[in-house]
Amino acid sequence: MDKKKKEKEKNKKKNVGKGYNIKWVINITIITFILAVFMSSASEALLRNTSIAMAFIILIIIVFLGIISDLIGIAVAAADEKPFHAMASKKIDGAKFGIKLIKNAGPVSNFCNDVIGDIAGIISGAAGAIILVQISRIYNGINTAYYSFILSGVVAAITVGGKALGKEIALKNSKDIVFKVAKILYWIKVNLKIDLLPENKKKK
Repeated sequence: MDKKKKEKEKNKKKNVGKGYNIKWVINITIITFILAVFMSSASEALLRNTSIAMAFIILIIIVFLGIISDLIGIAVAAADEKPFHAMASKKIDGAKFGIKLIKNAGPVSNFCNDVIGDIAGIISGAAGAIILVQISRIYNGINTAYYSFILSGVVAAITVGGKALGKEIALKNSKDIVFKVAKILYWIKVNLKIDLLPENKKKK
């Protein structure tokens, strides 16, 4: 009888895990679609109606958004929960959000690294293409293919180099980075009344 009970419990745990993964995959797919459409349309509208200099600034912002997002995802995955429990016991603002971030390290790092990071990468490529179109309109007869290689190389170098540096910073300063993000989430909850990391209420 004991063996049968143990097997049933194991099966339940497996099913719960599978259900959670499917739910998360569906949610993250929908969120990614919405964010990608919004960010793509917003960046395209901005880039098409600005000067080349401003378009380059927007492109750099998009690239750095991906780098910072990647840094946060790594920091959350690497951070230790214990210091935040100590801070929460002292009622330090943002400590509870730090705990929530680390407890949800999988979804949070997935969102930061894969969703935001990948969207930023795709949009930066599209932004580069729009900049090249603007350059070709201003300077007739220019070899855009040549500049396309240079621009793609620069964007790729900044992205890869920035993420490599960000990873080192995130691993060495995971606690501080998570705490800063937690304080921002706390501020949003207190001032804007929006809880971006709500408690999961399990039905009995």
